[in-house]
Amino acid sequence: MEDLRLTERLVGTDEVKIQARGVNVYYGESHAIKDVDVDILDKTVTAFIGPSGCGKSTFLRCLNRMNDTIDNCRVTGSIRLDGQDIYDRSVDPVQLRAQVGMVFQKPNPFPKSIYDNVAYGPRIHGLARSKADLDEIVEKSLRRAALWNEAKDRLDQPGTGLSGGQQQRLCIARAIATSPEVLLMDEPCSALDPIATAQVEELIDELRANFSVVIVTHSMQQAARVSQRTAFFHLGNLVEYGETGQVFTNPRDPRTESYITGRIG
Repeated sequence: MEDLRLTERLVGTDEVKIQARGVNVYYGESHAIKDVDVDILDKTVTAFIGPSGCGKSTFLRCLNRMNDTIDNCRVTGSIRLDGQDIYDRSVDPVQLRAQVGMVFQKPNPFPKSIYDNVAYGPRIHGLARSKADLDEIVEKSLRRAALWNEAKDRLDQPGTGLSGGQQQRLCIARAIATSPEVLLMDEPCSALDPIATAQVEELIDELRANFSVVIVTHSMQQAARVSQRTAFFHLGNLVEYGETGQVFTNPRDPRTESYITGRIG
């Protein structure tokens, strides 16, 4: 009973950004995500960990309806962003993805200039009334992504000409240019070298001052370094969710302990 009361204190209704209840995901007949309940907190980095194929990326894509783009994918249950059901028919998925930005595993800048990569979202969503507004958004986004000093003198050059780590930070700048409330990251460092990984991890820690960040990572060390909350997925189930230090040092479920100690995975 004490554990439940502790959870209630940690997850006050004013802190919850995304509330998922009874979420199931099916690919045709395959049941990929099984009855997941989770509260994702605001201004917090939440890490999803677990073996390959356990469902962590599939569940992440539910949070901004990216699974809508997969023909045989079906999602049931409830996911609420600030109390609004994101799967309600009145919700426009394009507008939702402006609120819930996403950064993918491999850096994927558009074949455009650095400036136009960042300006793309604000332009299509009508967030800038003038060129001066757009200039300000681009600079602010690049500064937040710790890329301004490296890019300010080459804004008209192709984003694809940047290094891998710089490209990923450009993709982060692009994602935050629409002023999202949540930033989803699907293994954002898996294609980067250790130096670029350290830079992105430092950036993630800074971003949580303004955003709720959810990161899927195959690296338990990375989850321990960057997150305050950790969710462990296994075979489509959310096995355990809690404060990162507790999950790693005193897991409640033997499956979590087996994964962390390397016995499964």
